[in-house]
Order: sequence, then C-alpha cells, then structure tokens
Amino acid sequence: MKHTLTSTDYKFPGQVSVYKGKVREVYQLEKDILVMIATDRLSAFDVVMPKGIPFKGQILNQIATKMMNATKDIVPNWLLATPDPNVAVGHACEPFKVEMVIRGYLSGHAAREYKAGKRILCGVAMPEGMKENDAFPEPIITPATKAEQGDHDEDISREAILQRGIVSEEDYKQLEEYTRALFKRGTEIAAERGLILVDTKYEFGKAKDGRILLIDEIHTPDSSRYFYADGYEERQAKGEPQKQLSKEFVRQWLISHNFQGLEGQTLPEMPDDYIETVSERYIELYEKITGETFVKSNVSDIQERIRKNVLNYLKH
Repeated sequence: MKHTLTSTDYKFPGQVSVYKGKVREVYQLEKDILVMIATDRLSAFDVVMPKGIPFKGQILNQIATKMMNATKDIVPNWLLATPDPNVAVGHACEPFKVEMVIRGYLSGHAAREYKAGKRILCGVAMPEGMKENDAFPEPIITPATKAEQGDHDEDISREAILQRGIVSEEDYKQLEEYTRALFKRGTEIAAERGLILVDTKYEFGKAKDGRILLIDEIHTPDSSRYFYADGYEERQAKGEPQKQLSKEFVRQWLISHNFQGLEGQTLPEMPDDYIETVSERYIELYEKITGETFVKSNVSDIQERIRKNVLNYLKH
C-alpha cells in the first residue's frame, strides 16, 4: 500500500495552474498544454476512499491511451503523448459541463431508478417489462452534469441542457453523434475480447481552434461497466447477477457495509487484503480489455519517476 500514488505536488516549467479531481491531477502549462496524472485514488458514490489502489492509475492511463488511439479515426481527441505509465499530455480544452453517459443495458444507476418505479431517465423513456441487465432496444444517452453545490453528478435531460444554454444545440448534436460512434466502436472492441460494454461516459471539450475533442479517459473500469459475454444469456434467463468487470463491485461492497455516500453515513475502512483484491480486479480488466499482459511499473519512487519522465518529455 505504501507504494501508491495518492497525491502530487509538482512545479513543471511554464506551469500555469493545477486542478485536482477525484482521481486525476491536471497541470496546465503555457501554450495550452495539459499534463494529466492518473493517481491511485479510488472514488465511489462521489467519495474518495482514504487508501489508494496499487497500480490503478497506471491501469486507467494505459487503457485510456489505447482506447484514444483506437478511436481517433472516428473522433478527434486531446492526447499528444504518454511520457510515463501514469501520465498523459495533451491539448488544453474548455470542457463541456456535461458528461455524455450512454447505456446499452439496464444496469447500475439506471437499474436502481427503474426498480424505484421510474420509466423516464434524463428525459428518455425506458420500456416496461425489463429485468436488470437486459439490453435496451437501442443504446440510450442519459447525460449528467455537475451539481451547483459539491461534486455530485446530476441526471439532466437533453431538453434541460439546451434550455439552460449549457451546450448549444449545434454542439450538442455533435456530442451525441460522437457518443454513439464511440460506444459502437467500444462495443466492437469489447466483443473481440469476450466482453460486453454495458454503459460508459464520455467527456468532451472545445479546443482553441473551435474543434470538439474527446478528453479525459474512455472505456476504463472507472468510466465504464463491462460484463463477460460468456454465460450472459444463461444468467439473464435464470435471474442471476452478471459476472462483471467494473467499479460496481466496490459500490456493492460499500452498500453491504451501509454506505452509499448519503448524509450521516460513515465511510467503512477497506482492509488491506480487500484493497489487494480490488487491484487484482483492475489488472484483470486491463488484461481482458487490451488482450495484453499487464506490466507493473517501478513504484519504488513513483513521484520522482513521474517528475523525471515529464521533464524529459517537455525538453523535446
């Protein structure tokens, strides 16, 4: 556990500002360059867990890099280079204040809402008679936006986004097109690996030249939910839970320990042996989704390794 990256404090040449998200720390440099560091922090129910997960940042960064490269022919993205296993460098953008969530199946948040009797999610109708983890007739886009107070994500409809002027209609149409194209490609990549891409979210930003770029991470276990394709139909027929690779197993562990990020609830402490199993699940997903063996980076001094690798990149 002692070799996890839970926070950073760098002063890179030409550094303008630093933004610290739930998992990533973003250093903005001159000339509209961003250095994004994926830490080993784990967030669930919009709460950051006190302990880091070994190799999680490396896993997220490397999956996101592979997926950005595998989709750049259909959607332009912000990425320029990955000078370190935990670091991505790219173009600074003005992020759109919506997350484009797309769901192919009735799972997670959508399933919880459905169970509570709701049949409309973010202005989109969900058919009657569905069981948890059933496929939608076609994928639905259910956007989310940051709440005014705090860091919590809120469901929002397309109509409300346009009405409030959060995104222009022209840009929003482009975001929808990109979201569907990315989900289609992600679904195809997952299928090649014996996985089902259940749902995911994409974030976009506008570059200085006016282009809309895909930013942040894509198709990682933090932003997506995957099922194993093998046995999916049988499990659905029997009403059994699906075998999945995502952060949902962490959420279920927290729920079983009476925590859902609600007021008055106490965050349970994750024992070290459980944290090891979370790390193993992340490695499993990396290997499953990329078809490659995960190579653990040298973590004896992660902070110094990152510093050297970023400085070397910036020199060239």
